[in-house]
Amino acid sequence: MPRTNGKSEVAPQQFDTEHELPPSEDQRDDASGSSTGPRIVSDTQAEPREAEILKLKAERDSLVDRLARLQAEFENARRRASREQQDFREFAAADTIRTLLPVLDSFERALKAAPSGKSEFRSGIDLIQKQFEDVLSKLGLHPIPATGEPFNPHLHEAVEMVDTADAEDHTILDEFQRGYKLKDRLLRPAMVKVARNPSK
Repeated sequence: MPRTNGKSEVAPQQFDTEHELPPSEDQRDDASGSSTGPRIVSDTQAEPREAEILKLKAERDSLVDRLARLQAEFENARRRASREQQDFREFAAADTIRTLLPVLDSFERALKAAPSGKSEFRSGIDLIQKQFEDVLSKLGLHPIPATGEPFNPHLHEAVEMVDTADAEDHTILDEFQRGYKLKDRLLRPAMVKVARNPSK
């Protein structure tokens, strides 16, 4: 080996740039855990995963169906409660208005007994009656038509039958007591006199 100035010369180390050093243990572990290449899954591993996916989908569908049923039940309960509250209000109103019907009857009798003409007393009674009827009308109270109408057993109560040839059979001739309906509910039937004419 050549010497220079009494000292041995060491040739500079040549690095192989075409090949890399083998990775260390840590690098091999990291590479095995963070590989970006496609991971091959065997059929035996894929089957349990598909079964688990199907099971989760079935559980999801069951929960969605249960939620839809609960929502429907809640909506039905809300509507039923609202309807019951409305029925209770109408029942309470009907019970109260029914107790006021004799007052209306008294006004009608007072007007019939009052002397005809433009007296202050009759005008005052007539005005009070109209105000009273307007208030009850706003609550849904309506009189049942009677005189001249065909007899309807669902709306009228016949207290007298009269044989006559001047009216159609089962026609109401007179009204003894006015009947009323509260909205679509019968509050009190009208007490009437009905014609009986078998020839017509």
